[in-house]
Amino acid sequence: MKNLKLSLVCAVLFAGTSTYAIDGNADFNLHVLKGNGKLITFALNKVQKANLAIYDTDGTLIYSETASGKDGILRTFSLEEFPEGTYFLEIEDNVKKVRHEITINDGTYVLSSKAVSSVYKAGFSAKNTSVATR
Repeated sequence: MKNLKLSLVCAVLFAGTSTYAIDGNADFNLHVLKGNGKLITFALNKVQKANLAIYDTDGTLIYSETASGKDGILRTFSLEEFPEGTYFLEIEDNVKKVRHEITINDGTYVLSSKAVSSVYKAGFSAKNTSVATR
């Protein structure tokens, strides 16, 4: 189990991080893009810093990092080392925390098109923030 977690962390680490901006006028646009094969890609528009994490169904943290970019963040994860099951991609900035479900079954990798949950932090209004998935 320890080697499996290490392999998963290494697989995610080798996926690159870069800066990316998507058209939109909201403070926080989260665009989840279904990747090719065993890759998932998402973009955060107008977010300069965010905490990213992947959890299994038991709530065990598999991977985490702090990503940053000048005008936004584009991140790709490779899932080839992940065994079949359900996982959660969690993205948190200074305004809110959003969670998407990742399902791996029979070599099929599915990223939920809508957020499973979205929690706003105290002091921020939902009127000033939006989430977009596709």
